[in-house]
Amino acid sequence: MKRSGKTVRKGDLPEKDCRTCGRPFTWRKKWERVWEEVLYCSDRCRRERPKEQP
Repeated sequence: MKRSGKTVRKGDLPEKDCRTCGRPFTWRKKWERVWEEVLYCSDRCRRERPKEQP
């Protein structure tokens, strides 16, 4: 997410749905470089993700 010196409102941030709990979560500054790879809203959801079927 690029900012050109303008303030971005919370409502204008990108949003995704968590793969574990299904809740929506919004972009965070710490995810700026890896936003495409972020799948879970929290560490807890990441730990409790569904087990993959072999």
